[in-house]
Amino acid sequence: MNKVLGTKIRAYIQALEKLQLDIASSSDLIGVDTRSTSLFSRGREPLKNRSAVFALGERINVLKEIDESALIPHIAEASGKKFPYEVLFRSLHKLLMDTAASEYLFCDEFFGEESMFYDIFAGPFSVIDEHLNAILSNCFDAIGLMLMIRIIYQHQLIMSRRRIPCLDSYLDKVNIVLWPRFKMVFDMHLNSLRNAVVRSLWEDDVHPHYVMRRYAEFTASLVQLNVDYGDGQLELNLERLRMAIDELLVKLAKLFSRPKLQTVFLINNYDMTIAVLKEAGPDGGKIQMHFEELLKNNTAIFVEEVLVEHFNELIKFVKTRASEDPSSASERPITVTEVEPIVKDFANRWKAAIELMHNDVITSFSNFLCGMEILRAALTQLLLYYTRLSDCVKRIGGGAALNKDLVSIQSIMYEIRKYSRTF
Repeated sequence: MNKVLGTKIRAYIQALEKLQLDIASSSDLIGVDTRSTSLFSRGREPLKNRSAVFALGERINVLKEIDESALIPHIAEASGKKFPYEVLFRSLHKLLMDTAASEYLFCDEFFGEESMFYDIFAGPFSVIDEHLNAILSNCFDAIGLMLMIRIIYQHQLIMSRRRIPCLDSYLDKVNIVLWPRFKMVFDMHLNSLRNAVVRSLWEDDVHPHYVMRRYAEFTASLVQLNVDYGDGQLELNLERLRMAIDELLVKLAKLFSRPKLQTVFLINNYDMTIAVLKEAGPDGGKIQMHFEELLKNNTAIFVEEVLVEHFNELIKFVKTRASEDPSSASERPITVTEVEPIVKDFANRWKAAIELMHNDVITSFSNFLCGMEILRAALTQLLLYYTRLSDCVKRIGGGAALNKDLVSIQSIMYEIRKYSRTF
């Protein structure tokens, strides 16, 4: 029986190997510039498989189909389908569980002793071990490895519900082999970010960077695979990955010549990351909150930068002088002469300047909704600055002379609403 089962399992494994779809090689890492080599090294693989290196997508279905029947290789082969390795892994272990369960019950009933089972299954176990060692030593697919870890966990639950302990030590052993391999591949991704050559990754483009998109999809995939498991070790590793991407993104941003472009680049990348994490499910948790905080801070910086670009004198005056009491005996009381050019300049230019800000935002931000939020924040901030200027003018002796040049707050509110409507 040992020999018979060993031979059957070996034949099944050989048939499964023909169905395997290769997902990742050792160079498919988050922080690696694969654009230059992709034409040659990836020519034989369809592009859709490339996205599966970082994005979980449909691959999560293998966990939903955990108790489905094992694949029948010749039927699968006839349909011309190929499968990521975790699908074959589930199938092989489903077959092993069902065979082991019936053999275990038979040995117990017929021979009255369980030890016979382990003599019969020594062959099949060693055949699967040999196969797994060969596969894992060449596996660079972190998402596939995490799916296998989750499959083993689900299979342990199934065997425990069946109250059949015969695979306990075998499944534990597989788990112990999978984790270090996952950790090794994960660390390769981490080091690809830490050791990235910033210059070779940089593109003169403020839209989301492909490395950040890979990071976002990869993180979202692992967060999704941790939802029902709350694995602290995985969370800790994701935290290390986040620190590495933060550092790399700031280095990439610094290569833009103008501070405003640096901020736009960061905002676009943070916004895209948050969107990908949200799409994966409501459990973005700490990582999502971290990027939301960075997005908020950089939005405030951009709002200030874009306003200074168009209303520098107004902002400078409001920040340095408007809070003083105009009639106070400070060394330099505010006068109409000081304020008049600022008031007149604003009255002449404000509509055109808002139009320019609107166009700037439309072309800078890849996510229209995010851009409109930022424009609204900038216009609201402008309204606050102008309100403080108006209040100050009203308090100056002789300030009434400027009333005809002051733009009413209602007019500014109307413009803000007009732009908010495009939102």
